[in-house]
Amino acid sequence: MKRILLPILILAFSCKENNPEQAAAEAAEVYSLLGLEYYAPTEANAKLDSNLAVAQKNFDADPSEENYIWLGRRLAYKVNYNRAIEVFSQGIEEYPNSYKLYRHRGHRYLSQRKFDAAIADFIKAAELMPALPLEIEPDGMPNKINKPLSTTQFNVWYHLGLGYYLKGDFENAEQAYLKCMDVSDNDDLIAATADWLYMTYSRQGKTEAATKLLERITDTMTIIENDSYFKRLNMYKGILPVDSVLNVSSTASDADLALATQGYGVGNWYLYNGDTAQATSVFERVIGGKHFSAFGFIAAEADLARIRE
Repeated sequence: MKRILLPILILAFSCKENNPEQAAAEAAEVYSLLGLEYYAPTEANAKLDSNLAVAQKNFDADPSEENYIWLGRRLAYKVNYNRAIEVFSQGIEEYPNSYKLYRHRGHRYLSQRKFDAAIADFIKAAELMPALPLEIEPDGMPNKINKPLSTTQFNVWYHLGLGYYLKGDFENAEQAYLKCMDVSDNDDLIAATADWLYMTYSRQGKTEAATKLLERITDTMTIIENDSYFKRLNMYKGILPVDSVLNVSSTASDADLALATQGYGVGNWYLYNGDTAQATSVFERVIGGKHFSAFGFIAAEADLARIRE
């Protein structure tokens, strides 16, 4: 069995517009849809570095399917997407029926804006994975109660829907999100799926289906980690004013990430209500942030690319 011996890297976020000197020294982790290049961080992060060191040690001792997954995930958390994809790809060579490896590689293809490759991986994962029982997926970056909430089945359908959505293929995105809703077994997952499905319906002009979907969103729901999606849903219901969703508190634990998520929902709301100028303004604000791998950031980027065509 092959082993990948990957050095532990200390990485840092930066964005470059066609910098020949840096490009010659290293490949960008992401080539955006708007012509920008994004690189991994260069400053140290003790927690991420430590987690990666443990994953590397475990992999060196035993290159199992699970250790391929964790090595790839730990690399990806450090924004080292190229190497993460290499690890997942070699893992697939060793474990060709691993729907989990396809699921995780597909996620990082989304991060790199390689939507067709991501969709192919999620379709393959869906073919290979069992429908039941639902398999809890361990969190690499735990939530505030340190309890994993999502399942492998959820993540495959959810990210497949995202792949189609980001391409602008809303018909296929709808079908993936409907399957995702079938395996959304707690309030956080229902909120996340309902949010993207609502936007998918709205982009297709399916107002009745979108309105009906919102009936599932109530003030009795217990939301642990998907607060931004829940706020967007309450904006769609008319409970929260649009401006209140866009104005993210600077005291939030990660205000920039919240802006990417909540801001995209606001921009998209303007877009499907016919105000392209306001949508463009909000999308540009979103992509001015640092979280270039956030799905709201990628979606804003994709919509801006289509608007500017």
